[in-house]
Amino acid sequence: MSELKANEGKKECMEVDGVSYLRLPIKTCVVTAEHNIVDVAAEYVTPHIEEGDILFISEKSVACSQRRAVPLTDIHPRPLAKFLTKFVYKSPYGIGLGIPETMEMALRECGTMRILFAAFCSAIGKLIGRRGWFYKVAGYRAESIDGPTPYTLPPYNKYVVLGPDKPDEVAKSISQRLGIPVAIVDINDLKGKVLGASGPEVDRELVPKILRDNPLGQSGQQTPMGLIRKAN
Repeated sequence: MSELKANEGKKECMEVDGVSYLRLPIKTCVVTAEHNIVDVAAEYVTPHIEEGDILFISEKSVACSQRRAVPLTDIHPRPLAKFLTKFVYKSPYGIGLGIPETMEMALRECGTMRILFAAFCSAIGKLIGRRGWFYKVAGYRAESIDGPTPYTLPPYNKYVVLGPDKPDEVAKSISQRLGIPVAIVDINDLKGKVLGASGPEVDRELVPKILRDNPLGQSGQQTPMGLIRKAN
């Protein structure tokens, strides 16, 4: 029996469509640009694998290993970035593009015209009482950008972290090494999404439902990955 257990304040088990799933977070080192995410997964996950498991990994840890974490001091927002933050919904679950530094990175990642169009759609949405149009138009590259918060694990409490590069390919590489399906996920306490999957054996609709309350946590748990396992 694995010694893994749920993070404090999180449920170990989640029921979806009548099936119960364990969500078992795995503590690792603090993943940085000096790490290979495949090696990290192999070192910390392999001892806990059981048949039928699915590995899920936070997109942030993958991005950090790809040197896609940028210090705030290296970001110099243009006036447009400062202006556009006014059009972004400020979620209680994270900064998103609500500060000039993250908006500047969105402009670089997605292109100025796309972000401008997203801001226009957001303004229209607010007029008719609809929220979330900015991210729907800007796309997952914008939505995956994480800004620093007081509860972010250092040193990333002073960084902007972009979404992972080629998440499907990363998931396949990890899956080939570990021999189990792998999903790279963007989850918070509000919603979730699979950004990368090792193959069709990963149900992109089911996994976010299983992880919908974010069993990895968002602060100092130091559990950037975990296993999904059907409960006995």
